[in-house]
Amino acid sequence: MFSKGEDAKTSFLEQTKAAREERALEKKKEQSAVLLQAHIRGWLARIKFTNYILNDFDVIVPDVPEDKVNLTSFTPSIEIYQKVRLFLLIWKKERDKERFAKLCRYMIASLDSNSPKYSYVGIALNKNHVIHWISHMNDILWKCCDYLDDLKPEYASDMKFVLLYLHMLVSFTSTSTWVILKNKNIEQFKPGMSKFCANFMGQLFHRGFYLTLKGLLIKGLSRLRIVFKAASLSAIITLALRPLIAADFSDKFMTMFLIQILSVPGIIQHLQTVTPDSITVLVTNKIFLRSIELLSNQQAMRIVFNTLEGNYALCLLANITQLGYIERDTTLKEICFPSFTVVVTGLLESCQHYVVVKQSNLTHWHPVLGWFAQPMDSALHAAIPHVKMQLHLLWNSEIVNILLGKFLSSLVKNLEAPHAPGGSSGHSNHFSGTNFLRRALDSRVNKTNTQKSYRSLGSPEVHRVVLMCSLYHTALHTLTQLKLDILTGLCYRDRFLYDLWLFLCSLGPNCGLKTFLDHLAVNTKCTAPEFQMLQLFSDCMTHYVTILDDMELYEQQNPFKLSDFVILSNFLNIFLYKIVIGSLIDLKSIQSNQLFQSLHTLLIVLYKRDCRRRYTPLGHWLIKEIKVSSFMVDLEKGRRAQQILLQTMPHIIPHEDRVRLFRKYIINEKTVLGLTESACASPQSTLITVHRSRIVEDGYRQLALILPQNLKGVIRVRFINEQGLDEAGIDQDGVFKEFLEESIKKVFDPGLNLFKITSEERLYPSPTSYLQENHLQLFEFVGRMLGKAVYEGIVVDVPFASFFLSQVLGQTAQALYSCVDELPSLDADLYRSLNYIKHYEGDVSELDLSFTADEDCLGKLVTHELIPGGKAVSVTNDNKINYIHLMAHFRMHVQIKDQTAAFIRGFRSIISPEWLSLFSTPELQRLISGDNVPLDLKDLRKHTQYYGGFHDSHRVVNWLWDILDKDFSDEEKGMFLKFVTSCSKPPLLGFAHLEPPFSIRCVEVGDDEDTGDTIGSVIRGFFTIRKKDPQNRLPTSSTCFNLLKLPNYQKKSTLREKLRYAVSCNTGFELS
Repeated sequence: MFSKGEDAKTSFLEQTKAAREERALEKKKEQSAVLLQAHIRGWLARIKFTNYILNDFDVIVPDVPEDKVNLTSFTPSIEIYQKVRLFLLIWKKERDKERFAKLCRYMIASLDSNSPKYSYVGIALNKNHVIHWISHMNDILWKCCDYLDDLKPEYASDMKFVLLYLHMLVSFTSTSTWVILKNKNIEQFKPGMSKFCANFMGQLFHRGFYLTLKGLLIKGLSRLRIVFKAASLSAIITLALRPLIAADFSDKFMTMFLIQILSVPGIIQHLQTVTPDSITVLVTNKIFLRSIELLSNQQAMRIVFNTLEGNYALCLLANITQLGYIERDTTLKEICFPSFTVVVTGLLESCQHYVVVKQSNLTHWHPVLGWFAQPMDSALHAAIPHVKMQLHLLWNSEIVNILLGKFLSSLVKNLEAPHAPGGSSGHSNHFSGTNFLRRALDSRVNKTNTQKSYRSLGSPEVHRVVLMCSLYHTALHTLTQLKLDILTGLCYRDRFLYDLWLFLCSLGPNCGLKTFLDHLAVNTKCTAPEFQMLQLFSDCMTHYVTILDDMELYEQQNPFKLSDFVILSNFLNIFLYKIVIGSLIDLKSIQSNQLFQSLHTLLIVLYKRDCRRRYTPLGHWLIKEIKVSSFMVDLEKGRRAQQILLQTMPHIIPHEDRVRLFRKYIINEKTVLGLTESACASPQSTLITVHRSRIVEDGYRQLALILPQNLKGVIRVRFINEQGLDEAGIDQDGVFKEFLEESIKKVFDPGLNLFKITSEERLYPSPTSYLQENHLQLFEFVGRMLGKAVYEGIVVDVPFASFFLSQVLGQTAQALYSCVDELPSLDADLYRSLNYIKHYEGDVSELDLSFTADEDCLGKLVTHELIPGGKAVSVTNDNKINYIHLMAHFRMHVQIKDQTAAFIRGFRSIISPEWLSLFSTPELQRLISGDNVPLDLKDLRKHTQYYGGFHDSHRVVNWLWDILDKDFSDEEKGMFLKFVTSCSKPPLLGFAHLEPPFSIRCVEVGDDEDTGDTIGSVIRGFFTIRKKDPQNRLPTSSTCFNLLKLPNYQKKSTLREKLRYAVSCNTGFELS
C-alpha cells in the first residue's frame, strides 16, 4: 500500500519539474528572439547608416583628375570634413582602400587652393573645429602609414598607392606646399600651422613612423633590382629627416634614426645612385657627424647594437662608412681620430661577438661574416652585394690615407731604412750589386742606429697608430669573408705597409723586440691594441710576400729590400722563441692564440721562401742561445715548450741534430715494434724471392700487400738468376740494398712512364702514367720502397722536383701556399710565360687566351678547362692573376693528383708525417739522397773496412786515398762515391751512418771468376805478393754492399789511370 503512494508522489514531482523546465525554456526562447530581433534591427540600422555615410562620402568627396580642374567647383572643405569624420568612424581598411585613396587625392589637390573655403587646411582656421581637425589629421596620416605597411612596391598596382601616401605624408607634415599661406590675410598663421605639422610628425614618430619607413625601404631596396625612383626615395628620406629636424636632432630621435633608417642595407649607396640630392640633404644636416657623435657614447652604442644585433649593425656600419667616404675631404678629416676610429672599431667588435669559427647546428652562413650565430632574412641576402661594396670603402686608398697613411708617412718621413746587422748581402749569391763598400757603409749605419732614440709605446703618436691598426685588425677578424680584399687593399696602396714597417723599427732595436716582450709579460692575453698592430702587420706581410714573384722579391726589391726581410725574419724568430720558451702566453691554447698564429704564419712563409731561394746569411734561422743537448733532454722529459718549438719552429735546431732526432724516432719505433735484435729474441723477417728479370714485378707482388709494420722490419731477399737458380747471399744485408737499388732504378726510369724529368733533370709523377696498368698501385708501392730506404738510412740518388716534395711534406694544403712560387721547379718556360702575362702592361685580352690548358697525350692535343666553361672565358687584366694561379695549380696538382696521393700514401705508411715536419723541402731531398757537401775523405777513410789482405797502411790503399785527395776534383770525388755506393752524395751525419759500411777488398781475378777471399789471396794481398801486375784490369764495385774491388796494382800511376777511367765510364745508378 505504501509503494503505490510513493510512486504517485514521485510521478507528481517529475511532472511538476518538467512543467517548470518547459516554462523556463519558453522564457529563454522569448528572450533570445528579442535579442536577435534587436541585433538584426541594429545591424540593419548600422548597414543603413553605413551605406548612408558611404553614399554621402562618394557624392561629396570629388574625384580628382590628373589635370586638377578648377578647385572652386569642389564642395566647400568644411562640408567634406564633416562627412569624412563620419566616414572615418565606419572605415574598414580593405573595403575602403579606394575611398581612402580618393580622399587623399582630394586633400592633396585642395592644398593648391589659396581659399580657406576650399583648402582642407583652411578648416584649422575655424576655432570651432581646430581641435578636432588636428586629431582628425593625425588619424588620416596614421592610416596612410597603415596602408604603406601592407603595400608591395614591386607591383605597379601597389606602387601608385605608395606614391600617393608618401605624397600625402610629405604634404601634411610641412607647410611648404600649402598655397593658402601665401594669402596675405592668412600668412600670419604660418607659425601656428608649422606647429600643427610638428604635432603630426611627433604623433607619427611615437606611433612607429620609422618602422613604417624602414619596412618600405627594405621592400623597395633589398632586392637585386630596386623599385624606387628618385621621387619616391627622396620623399622617404625627406619624411625620415623631418622628426629629427623638429626635435633638433635630439639623442632619442637620432638613435631611432640610426636603428630604423640608417641600418637599411645599402641605403646610402642607393641614394647616391638614384637621388644624389638626398645625399646633399644628409650632408647639409650633418647626419654623418651627428651619427658619429652619438655612437661615441658607449651607452648609446650599446642601445643601438642591442636593438639591431649583428646583421643590421653591419648594415649600419656600411652606411656610416659610405657617408664618411662622401665627406672624406671635410668632416672625416676632422673626426677620423679618435671618434670615427672608435665608433667603427666598436661596431666591428660588436658584430664579432656573433662570428664563430666552426659550423654547428646553431650557426648560419653569412656572405660577409662567415659562420654566424644569427639567421639572415631573405631581404638581407639580396642586399649583401651592396653592403659589400660599401664596406670596401673602409680600406679604400683615400680612406686609409686619411685614417692612417698620411699620418704614418709623416712619422717615418725622416727615418732611415733599417739595416741587417753585418749586412745580409754578403751571404747570398743573389745580391750581385753589393760589395765591400756597401757592407762598410751598412756597418757604419748600424753603429749610428744603436745611438738613435726610439719611440715609446705610450706616446700619443704611437697610440694613434695603434688604434688605427686595431680598427683594421678587428675588420680582418670580423669580416672574415672579405679578408683577402682587406689585405689587398692595405698591401697595395701607396707605401702604407712599408711605412708601417719603418714605424715598427722605430720602436726599438730589432723592431722593438724587447719593448714587445716586456709588454707581453704584462698583457699575457695578447689582447692589447699594440699586439693587434703587430698582428695586422704580420697578416698584411704574409699576404704581400705570398703574392710576390721572384723578380719582385729578389730583383726589383721595391719598396721592401731583402735586408728588410732578413731583419723581419730575425725579429719573428727570436720573438716567437722567447714567448714560447718563457711561457709568456698560455702554451695549452697556443693553437688558438691569434698573436702567435699570425706571427708564426709570416715566419714560416719567409722561411720557406728562403729554403727555395736563399736570401739570408748562413745560420740565420738558428737560435744561438739554444744548447742542443739540453734542449733534447727537455724534449725527452716531455717539456711543453720544447715540444711546441719542435712542432712549430724546427728550423731553430741545427739540421744535423734534427736528423739525429729523426733517426732516434725510428730506433724507438723499431724497439716498440720488436724489430731490433736483443738478447732475448730476434725480430721476425719477411722473405721474398725475386727473379733478376722481374725485379719490380716480383717485388710489387710480394711487398705491396704486406702490412707497413712488417715492411719496416727485416726484408730478406732471395735472387733467382737468369738460369732459374738461387743466388748466394740471402742472409746478407747488402742483398736487400741491391734489390732496393735495382727496384728504384727501374721504377724511376722515365722509360717506364711512372715518372718524368724536368729540364733540370728532377723527377715528378707523369701525368700520363695511367697508360701503365695498375699505375696507382705502383705509385703506392714506389712510395713504400722510398720510405723504406729513408727508414733504413739508405741514400738513393733520386732528385725530385721541389714542388713534388712540398706535396709529400703536406705544405700544399696550407692556405698560404702559392703554386706559382714553385712552378719553376716543374716548368721554367711556363713560369716565364705566366710572369710575362702578370706584368703585361697592355690589355691582356689582346693575347687571345682563355681559361684552358692544353696537354699533349700521345701526340693528340687534349684541352682541359681550368674553370667550368673555361673555353668561353677570356683572360683579361681583371682575371689574369686568377688565370695564372689556376694554370700553375693545374700543372702541378690537378694533372697528377691521383698519382701524388698514391705515392704519399705509400711513403707515409713507412715514414710518419710528424717526423717529416722536422724538415724543409731541400732537407727532405738531402734525407733521401744524402748531404750536399763535398766528400770528406778523412771521414770516409775513418769508417772504411778492408778485406782480401788490404789494411789502412797498405801501399795501394795509401795510393788510393792520396789520389782521391790530390788528383781528383770535387766532381770526380762525387763520381767515385757514386761508383761504390750508387749515390754521389755522402750520407747525412757522415759515413758512420752508411749502411753497409764502406769496404775495400783486394781482388786477383775478374768479377766473373771472383769467388771471394781465400787464405792464399789474403796473404798475397797483405804482403803485396803478386802473381802478375793486373794492369789490364779495372777497379770494380758492388754498390749493394758499398764495396770497392781493387786490384793490387804495382804503380800509383796505373791505379790513378784505371780508377779515373772506371768511375767516369760506369754510369752507375743513372736516371736517363
